[in-house]
Amino acid sequence: MGRKNWARENELRSLESNLPYEGLEKGKQPNRYFPSNAIKTTKYSLLFFIPMNLYEQFHRLANLYFVGLVILNFIPEVNAFQPEIALIPICVILSLTAMKDAWEDFRRYQSDRKLNNMPCFIYSRKEKQFVERHWKDVRVGDFVKVVCNEIIPADLLLLYTSDPNGVCHIETANLDGETNLKQRTAVSGHPEFEPESFNGILVCEKPNNNLNHFKGYVEKPDKQKVGAGIESLLLRGCTVRNTDHAVGFVVYAGRETKSMLNNSGPRYKRSKLERRLNIDVLFCVILLFTMCLIGALGHYLWLNAMPVVPPYLVPPTSGQLDRPSLTSFYMFFTMIILLQILIPISLYVSIELVKIGQIFFITNDIDLYDEETDSRIQCKALNITEDLGQIEYIFSDKTGTLTENKMVFRRCSIMGTEYPHKENAIRLAVLDEPEAEEEVIFNQHAQPLPTRWSLDSEEANVEDTHGHGSRRRSKVTGNAQSDVAFSSPLETEVVPDGKLFQKISRTSSGSLSHSQKTDAYLDFFLALAICNTVVVSMATTKRRRVSVSPQAKHTNTPLETLSKDSEENFQPSGQTEGVDTTGLQPCSPHPPSLSDEPALTSDNLRYEAESPDEAALVYAAKAYGFTLLSRTPDSVSVRLPSGEVLDFEVLDTLTFDSNRKRMSVLVRHPITKEYVLYTKGYASILTGHGNKKNIATVTQRHLDCYAKEGLRTLCIAKKVVSEAVYKRWSVDRKNAMAAIENRERLVMDTAVQLEKNLTLLGATGIEDRLQENVPDTIQALREAGIKVWVLTGDKPETAVNIGYACGLLEDEDLVINMAAVFQITCTNILDCTLEEVRRYNADPRNVDTTQNMSLVIDGLTLDKALSPDLLDRFVALVKHCRAVLCCRVTPLQKSRVVKVIREKLKVMTLAVGDGANDVNMIQAADIGIGISGQEGMQAVMASDFAISHFKHLKKLLLVHGHWCYTRLANMIIYFFYKNVAYVNLLFWYQFFCGFSATAMIDYWLMIFFNLFFTSVPPIMFGLMDKDISAEMLLGVPELYKTGQGEGDYRFTTFWVSILDAFYQSLVCFFVPYFVYQDSDIDMFTFGTPMNTSALFIILMHLSIEIKSWTVVHWIIMLGSVALYFIVTLAYSAVCVTCNPPSNPYWILQSQMEDPMFYLICILSTVVALLPRYRVCHSLSSVGLKIFNCPEFWGVFVTRFDLCTSLTAMQL
Repeated sequence: MGRKNWARENELRSLESNLPYEGLEKGKQPNRYFPSNAIKTTKYSLLFFIPMNLYEQFHRLANLYFVGLVILNFIPEVNAFQPEIALIPICVILSLTAMKDAWEDFRRYQSDRKLNNMPCFIYSRKEKQFVERHWKDVRVGDFVKVVCNEIIPADLLLLYTSDPNGVCHIETANLDGETNLKQRTAVSGHPEFEPESFNGILVCEKPNNNLNHFKGYVEKPDKQKVGAGIESLLLRGCTVRNTDHAVGFVVYAGRETKSMLNNSGPRYKRSKLERRLNIDVLFCVILLFTMCLIGALGHYLWLNAMPVVPPYLVPPTSGQLDRPSLTSFYMFFTMIILLQILIPISLYVSIELVKIGQIFFITNDIDLYDEETDSRIQCKALNITEDLGQIEYIFSDKTGTLTENKMVFRRCSIMGTEYPHKENAIRLAVLDEPEAEEEVIFNQHAQPLPTRWSLDSEEANVEDTHGHGSRRRSKVTGNAQSDVAFSSPLETEVVPDGKLFQKISRTSSGSLSHSQKTDAYLDFFLALAICNTVVVSMATTKRRRVSVSPQAKHTNTPLETLSKDSEENFQPSGQTEGVDTTGLQPCSPHPPSLSDEPALTSDNLRYEAESPDEAALVYAAKAYGFTLLSRTPDSVSVRLPSGEVLDFEVLDTLTFDSNRKRMSVLVRHPITKEYVLYTKGYASILTGHGNKKNIATVTQRHLDCYAKEGLRTLCIAKKVVSEAVYKRWSVDRKNAMAAIENRERLVMDTAVQLEKNLTLLGATGIEDRLQENVPDTIQALREAGIKVWVLTGDKPETAVNIGYACGLLEDEDLVINMAAVFQITCTNILDCTLEEVRRYNADPRNVDTTQNMSLVIDGLTLDKALSPDLLDRFVALVKHCRAVLCCRVTPLQKSRVVKVIREKLKVMTLAVGDGANDVNMIQAADIGIGISGQEGMQAVMASDFAISHFKHLKKLLLVHGHWCYTRLANMIIYFFYKNVAYVNLLFWYQFFCGFSATAMIDYWLMIFFNLFFTSVPPIMFGLMDKDISAEMLLGVPELYKTGQGEGDYRFTTFWVSILDAFYQSLVCFFVPYFVYQDSDIDMFTFGTPMNTSALFIILMHLSIEIKSWTVVHWIIMLGSVALYFIVTLAYSAVCVTCNPPSNPYWILQSQMEDPMFYLICILSTVVALLPRYRVCHSLSSVGLKIFNCPEFWGVFVTRFDLCTSLTAMQL
């Protein structure tokens, strides 16, 4: 037990105030063991940059391999040529990489310096006030003051705010991308706070990267513990809004803050192509060793075949020649040095350059730009672009991914009576047009609505016209720079149901009696207005936001963004708090209060909701006159249809969690003084014992109807709690909130304890509309051979309806609904279904056909299907399903499904989602794509790519994915071919020089050949080649299948290219050999036409592979040839004794005067490339036959015309 207690205590930390120890040496400071607030994200220092960078680069085995060869070449017994020459290639590669790393590290240093020197206010006991310091001066235990529009420098426990209710509003956009305001509450017990009076000890958990979780408590001198959670923590990087100032106690600083722990930098994944590349590099190593072994063995045989020692074999200083066996052993290593370029040293650098270029083309594609949000696609994983062309399974979230996540209030049921809101449905039907027209419709038709439906005559005035007119702005302005999330007219405008409106009007007319105050209808709408976490602010109070261009979003690091934001927003100490000297509106320290009531109208209230569901319900309540006026941690004010304002005392808020699947607010009714619990949640509320059976039954029927229409459903309930029960429960709740160990379970238990025996009030149906072109995108992905799964937390009925609407499920599909409570039931369903599949496949009539089968499974059944006993059967079943719909699944289930399919079926997977609940799934897939939607940016921050709409997947995969994969695969194969073809020239020559590792080409020209003459064309090939046009790829999605499975880069493709390289090298070597046979030409005269022919063959080989020629192609290809002749002619003219004892002087000049030189070049090129040209020509003929097929063009033209028509309609 002692060890356990020690371990538990070791997981916590105790923090004291630094003020009593101010001025003392560091050794006497109580918080000296914790890091300072200064951050350092750089990897290198100026003094140790070179050794540290080399150490980093030598983690690559390829660099170690080439450095080892360089060292080997310095050994006299095995060197193949001048050691200095061998240094050039690896030094160039290492230097370029070091320059890139140095530039990136210098940018990190500049960013760190900006952040560390940003100003802030720290309390000084000596000066008895807050003094201006820098962020780097902040330490754990300090008291820091933050003012409006200022970025928080460290993780602070909020102790005091200028708001009388102890509330501080913050914006977390720099952390999670969420633009809605969030409330933070000061720790209770400090109404009038002075830093020097703080004498408690803060006990909290050790630093972690969970942005939504914090456990701690403040222990006062009397041993009383006051709990503190995430609701009292101000995170570094957040911005204070609508609050004049706040004071906090530094809990975590510097690298221990939650924002820094989440700043993991860009993700580096290994693509499937890269894994295949490593295998082929290993094959090349084996091939190299085989060739060197042949050379060593040949040299041994050649030496033994000599009757006497030839005079040109000069003995070493000892005067004795080494034995043939030892000489052959040395020759093995010499041959490795000579043939080292068989392993392409520049391949890895070329791949990085090509991928950077591919990312540039993807991010600058105008079709992937979203005008509404003024955003473009973001590529965060720099080295898996080619995987986009090999996807076989897509796992998608539903809400916010397939749908817009713009929640529209559609229907409701109150006490068993259903209200369909037909008028609102008509309005929404009119709005099913391009969004550019949406605001015009609202400006024309929304204005008269208050006259007809107004519950408050004072609202139907000129201000309403102004309010709607203010919405007339461009799409970019109205959305990208909107101050409030979930506030489009589509979401905020609700036309009340006539019948329900009349009932509410009759109930609320006149002075309300006690019985009317407890009317179920009034309780229903009070629950909609109260049971949420919506923050209320004034529409006239503008928040200062950081406006970041799309380019900055893509290139700037989070630290750089924080730096810019803070520099712009920081107010000097001499500036009056709450007053903005830059022309902005001053910060409002308080939400609207009752004293402001004469100025309050429905139009100048601004609702900041954390989810679109909450916003939709609050706006629905507002449409019926139940207007949420203000909210503080201790109270909430609602104006009734009669104009009377009710101020509810908020006793506690039971937040939503995935286990309870509900949230509740406990209030004291201002008239009845009763303790009332308002709850909203899933259908499990219907099981409460306080419900009347007939109402529960009818409401369940309404819920089923809503779900079949694809609506999101919520139940609304209430409970009156006695004072005695509340007091007992309150004690348990406080103890749970102050607990450190098992705090989450204890807090949930107290919530479950109170949320029993609820009385059902009604239910709501909210529509989440499909995004644009979702059915077309899913259809195209299916035709491309990609299976689409949808993993959602919605009810099966809702999910199935959306599945049919988006084309995931079709009418002719055989839909299998798996819903099993017991394991044996799940086993039987799997066995029976698999037997049916086997029978179908065994039937001779079903040859070459596939059964259109889809699966719908809920989370409970999925848990059983993924158990070890049933996992293989489940995977066998889903292999035959063309669509799978998983409902009521948790985030962990989502990630597990992705992992199971990826590992069991060995397929390439892609996961796409928009919310925090999709992060696990996104990170589990080979490629994770985040959608920057309505629920913040958690998914985007965890993803490899970020898009604005689901429809962008179509072009991203079918066009860019195909191009990236085919370009890179063909470039890699070409690199291997090029190096093998060139190095084989040296290998064939060994058969005629006694395997002595002699080269007939000058060493400098050999190095220039790979570094300069033939390096740029393959990079250009990997960047710009288009084997198929974008229109063809979009029109015929089936073409995407060429990249799936093994794709273009197959085992056979690699070895065919290697064999072709062997053939071409044989031609390139033996054509000049037979031409110059029995002549007395020197070695370099023999090698120069061979080197020139190799250049033409290798470049012409690439010309055959290029499918689309542009001006850039011609310039680079002709430029490479011109560069070869210019450099070689200059080198031959000036280099007399550059490489003794050989002499390349004036070799090429002499050769170019000989007609035989041109004959060799032409004949070698034609004979070497003839087989490849014939094969490529035959394949092109087959392709032309397919393209000339009437059926093919019928399908393509039909689809192309349809796409053109849709585009024209949109324009």
